[in-house]
Amino acid sequence: MQLNSRKQDNVDMQSYGIDPEKLPRHIAIIMDGNGRWAKRRGLSRSMGHRAGVEALRAVVKECSLLGVAVLTVYAFSTENWRRPKEEVGLLMALLIEYLKKEIDELHRNDIMIRTIGRTQRLPLEVQKELEKAIECTKSNKGLILNVALNYGGRADIVEAVRKLSTEVLNKNIAPEDINEVIVDNALYTAGLPDPDLLIRTSGEMRLSNFLLWQIAYTEIVVVEDFWPDFNQSRLHEAIRNFQKRDRRYGGLTKSKE
Repeated sequence: MQLNSRKQDNVDMQSYGIDPEKLPRHIAIIMDGNGRWAKRRGLSRSMGHRAGVEALRAVVKECSLLGVAVLTVYAFSTENWRRPKEEVGLLMALLIEYLKKEIDELHRNDIMIRTIGRTQRLPLEVQKELEKAIECTKSNKGLILNVALNYGGRADIVEAVRKLSTEVLNKNIAPEDINEVIVDNALYTAGLPDPDLLIRTSGEMRLSNFLLWQIAYTEIVVVEDFWPDFNQSRLHEAIRNFQKRDRRYGGLTKSKE
């Protein structure tokens, strides 16, 4: 897939301390801490999730303005089904509400919606709204908003193994021909570059089964803010942090050769 996202003309990244030549193409975010944000304020968890939707709206808009090519957000994991039934229902309802309210603006801003995960196991109403959003935005050329729903990194790899096993059984490929490129193309994220930057909110130092194959050389930034407090300024800060990193991909910089 050709990535066509571009910076809007009215955005001066240098005023944010961001080098436009080193902008991460693909940012992934583990949006963590909605419940704890609400608890600290004496609010219900549902209010925390609603506040999280507002944070997502702001971050999607800013990534689009900056010219980030892909934004992958961890919206609902395979493990989230273990939460109370009422909370799962609320999360599904919020997803439907978000899609219905935001689709026109997302489309006007040239944003393409994609999903990764076992979306066929989501409630039918959710599947229908996702299909509408994907169809509506499929020809857009700006930011790719990649929503991880019923997603797990291990499940992603298992699905890829199943696909490749079927290809081997059908004699379309030989086992010895399987390499990293072929595995990449069997994953949910086929056609997308690996994330350059992974942001995790709420200060937790774990990956939570997110993009396990894809983040082999991703730079990780952990912020203490709960997700509802994450905003454009925090995004800029994470990008500046990323741009200070020396990305060697297992090699050496010239100064250390």
